[in-house]
Amino acid sequence: MVDADVIAAGSDLVVVARAGVGLDNVDIKAATAAGIMVVNAPTSNVISAAELAIGHLLSLARFIPDANASTKAGQWNRSQFTGVEFFDKTVGIVGLGRIGALVAERLSGFGVNLIAFDPFVPPARAQQLGVQMVELDALMERADFITIHIPKTAETTGLIGAAQFAKAKPTLRIVNASRGGIIDEAALFAALSSKQIAAAGLDVFVSEPPTDSPLLTLDNIQLTPHLGASTDEAQEKAGVSVAKSVRLALDGELVPDAVNVAGGAIDETVRPGLPLMEKLGQVFAGLASHAIAAIDVEVRGEIAQYDVSALKLAALKGIFSAISSEHVSYVNAPLLAEQRGVAVRLVTETASDEYRNLLTIRGTLVDGSQISVAGTLTGQRQAQKIVSINEFDVEVPMAQHLIVMVYTDRPGIVAVYGREFGAANVNIAGMQISRQQRGGNALSILTVDSRVDDAVLAKVATEIDASVMKAIDVLEL
Repeated sequence: MVDADVIAAGSDLVVVARAGVGLDNVDIKAATAAGIMVVNAPTSNVISAAELAIGHLLSLARFIPDANASTKAGQWNRSQFTGVEFFDKTVGIVGLGRIGALVAERLSGFGVNLIAFDPFVPPARAQQLGVQMVELDALMERADFITIHIPKTAETTGLIGAAQFAKAKPTLRIVNASRGGIIDEAALFAALSSKQIAAAGLDVFVSEPPTDSPLLTLDNIQLTPHLGASTDEAQEKAGVSVAKSVRLALDGELVPDAVNVAGGAIDETVRPGLPLMEKLGQVFAGLASHAIAAIDVEVRGEIAQYDVSALKLAALKGIFSAISSEHVSYVNAPLLAEQRGVAVRLVTETASDEYRNLLTIRGTLVDGSQISVAGTLTGQRQAQKIVSINEFDVEVPMAQHLIVMVYTDRPGIVAVYGREFGAANVNIAGMQISRQQRGGNALSILTVDSRVDDAVLAKVATEIDASVMKAIDVLEL
């Protein structure tokens, strides 16, 4: 474990490298505070992971593991292992990031009908992959096979549970080779036990190894011990990748797979704005209700006289860390934007009317709607503040949990949402209301102590007839 104590003891430490993807054993925040670069090999296993998922799908279709065990036991039960063809079946892909896209490309050769659920993939990218984008419920209803390729977050944990299995075909075969817990394991056990769905394949689990899991008792599930990166090629790629990154870091050059900082020189005047811009990017992503078509990163004020290109990277890192299934760095963030067909501009202006320095992210979504968020650093401690959302002026300290609401300005609204959040045991730590004209739209932004349940948000939105109701979690990246 490379924790804060290890980092503090490393007086000559320059870079921490992980020959793989996961960084749970590295204190990235402590490393960043100490100016130490953290690198990993985020793309080393993508092909191996995609191929494993496809292997699971094929095995489920043809009962390969069970047929192998039966034959080795001296039996010859051909009729017992009558499977199904892939051809002309509908395969649903949950998450169309790098691995999901690789799966789509490879499955297209089987003559399947590809559908996918990913709110942040624009139509042009889906068309390029030959995939029809659908909502999750539609995917569950239509798919003969499902494979999951999304990160595990608060929003995606338990994404597929009892309600989703209730919509599925009884012939559904589902695979999770991404992160444990995206499928609710209790709901999966119930669906498999009752033959509500046909079969499942898991490479990842909530608890690893899954020693006491009831899933181990089922005949219609195939399990592997987290083998996504377990190939000779993936291991070699990981080693070579981190070796190159370490050499670049020690030479003081730009590091493509730096997780916490860009490897190039960043002016000390610009550096404090990086974490703020990352968080503004997450807020921006949280405001988006559709895929993003274009992004403008605006830097105004004294800071604009310096090289602020890193601030654009920070904004993109924040945005795509919130919506992408991939590990996002300062260098691969522009590539993710390019892959999604998102046009990105950096706009600088040394004049700023109200603030010494103002950082803004504006965007156009694929439906033509526009969103924006702006922030600044204030005081000697460089406190991070949000000062504008969708052209509504606010002044709110950046926080981990935010709720943004837009509704028609009228008496009693604050009392209504205050009552509903209080009844749900949601503690409001701070609040600000902004409006552009009397009787028009008003925006409320709340800082709360914990993440708010979706059902509570839906109820409040109905009660106040909100046109926008967003719960946004902001992380230290």
